[in-house]
Amino acid sequence: MAETGTTAVLALLPEAEPLLELAAGVDARAVRPGVPAHAALLYPWLAADRVDEPALRRLRAALPQGRIEAELTAVEHEGGFVGVPVPGLSAAATAVRAAFPEEVPYGGRFGTDPPVHVTVALGAAPEAAAGIARRTAARLPLTAWISALHVVALGPTGWRALAELPLVRRPA
Repeated sequence: MAETGTTAVLALLPEAEPLLELAAGVDARAVRPGVPAHAALLYPWLAADRVDEPALRRLRAALPQGRIEAELTAVEHEGGFVGVPVPGLSAAATAVRAAFPEEVPYGGRFGTDPPVHVTVALGAAPEAAAGIARRTAARLPLTAWISALHVVALGPTGWRALAELPLVRRPA
């Protein structure tokens, strides 16, 4: 469980929101209420009290220019986990992680550069997860367009936005 003050760099994927709704309809405990469909590029990132303008500049410098097309075409299912890989965000995630090599995604549980995914269900009962995986596969493919990344922090009452980082920069 994440601690208060934990931050993450996310891509929001509203196009995948129906997948979370589907999962919640099967097992409401498998979906975090109030957390929108997203893919984490770097979680955890810095402690919230370390997210300042220099850190955000360093993060912005690592970001790609222009909207990112993300095709969601497959389902991963293991135990109570159901996810949808987002390979279109791999290059952006690798760049963000390279800019902050001291911040290892997921504490290193999945290596230094794990695949990017949308978590559809986590901690579901095995039968429920299998059903969620089948129903998710039936809703694919989906295409999402990402035009900004978001920095969020966990506070006492849930996640809150700290910064929005547009990928389409306006000319100076």
